[in-house]
Amino acid sequence: MMLSQNTKQTYPRLLADIGGTNARFALETAERQFAAVKVLACADFPSLADAMQSYLGSAELKQMLGRNEQRIAHAAIAIANPVEGDQVHMTNHDWSFSIAGLRQQLDFTTLLLMNDFTALAMALPYLDASQRQQIGGGVEQPGRTIGLIGAGTGLGVSGIIPAGSSWIPLASEGGHASFAPANNEEVQILQSLWQQYEHVSAERLLSGKGLELICTAISGKTIDAADITRRALDGSCADCLRTVEHFCAILGSVAGNVALTLGAKGGMYIGGGIVPRLGPLFAASAFRQRFEAKGRLSGFLAQIPTYLITEEYPAFIGVSAMLADHLDKHK
Repeated sequence: MMLSQNTKQTYPRLLADIGGTNARFALETAERQFAAVKVLACADFPSLADAMQSYLGSAELKQMLGRNEQRIAHAAIAIANPVEGDQVHMTNHDWSFSIAGLRQQLDFTTLLLMNDFTALAMALPYLDASQRQQIGGGVEQPGRTIGLIGAGTGLGVSGIIPAGSSWIPLASEGGHASFAPANNEEVQILQSLWQQYEHVSAERLLSGKGLELICTAISGKTIDAADITRRALDGSCADCLRTVEHFCAILGSVAGNVALTLGAKGGMYIGGGIVPRLGPLFAASAFRQRFEAKGRLSGFLAQIPTYLITEEYPAFIGVSAMLADHLDKHK
C-alpha cells in the first residue's frame, strides 16, 4: 500500500521493520546505506505513530539531521501483517492505524507500507557472501526465480520472480499448506498433533510453538522453545536434540516443496528467527538431504543452492529497494 504526494527522490529516508514484539528503525542516508539503527519494544508505545515519533525525536537522529537541516520526506514500513487498503489492524499486536493518517501526522511526502515477508523477499537479490551462508551444494542461476522460507513465530513462504530488470514478489500463505510426514517417526508426530488439531500445517511444526509441539510428541515433555534450543546446543537434553533434528529435517522437506513449486533455480533462502539460533546444529542436520530427497526430482533439487540469511537486518534492504523502485516510477 502506498500513499504519496509530490515525490522528489531525496535522502535521507526513514525505513522501519515492525513485528509483533519489536519495531526496528533505520535512516537510509544513501542507497542501501543505513545509519542510526534502533530497536524499540512495541509494548512500550500505545501506537506505531508514537514509536516512530520517539525514534525521530531521538538525540542521535536530531544530531544527524540537524547538521544540514534535512527533512525526511520519504518513508517505508515493512510490517508483520497483511496490507490491504488504508486501515491496518495488527494481528500479533494491538496497534491499529490509517496509512493516510500516519503519513499526514508525521508529515511525510511518501509513505509506503508492505508485508514484512515481501520486504525480506525483495532483499534477496542484494545479499552478498557476507550476508548469507550456503548450506550444501548447488549453483544459483542468474535471472531465475528465488524462493524464501522463514520459521519464527509462524512460517513465512514467499519468492520473487524476475521481470526485466526488476523483481515481482509473491504474496503467499504457503506456511499453512498441509504437513506431509516423510518417515514413521514423523507419522507418529502427525498422529499426536491430530489429537489437538483438525488440520496440521507445516507452520504447526516449523515455528517456535512447533518446536514445543514436536518435543511433546516425541518425549511427552513440555519444554519452552528457547530452552529446547539451548539444551540441544549444550548437549544437556537428548530429547531436545532430537526435537531440533526433526525440526531441521522437516524444514528441509518443506523448503524442497517450495523450491519445486516455484522452480527456484535462483536459489532457496532460509530466513526467520529460529534457524540462525541453531548454529552448528543446522549445518550438520538433515536439512539439505531432505531438501533434495524428492525421488525422481532429486537431481533437479541438487542443482538449487540453499542459503541461510545471516544479515542482522535484512528487511531494511528489501524496504529500501521497494521504496527506491516506487520513487523511480513517480519522479
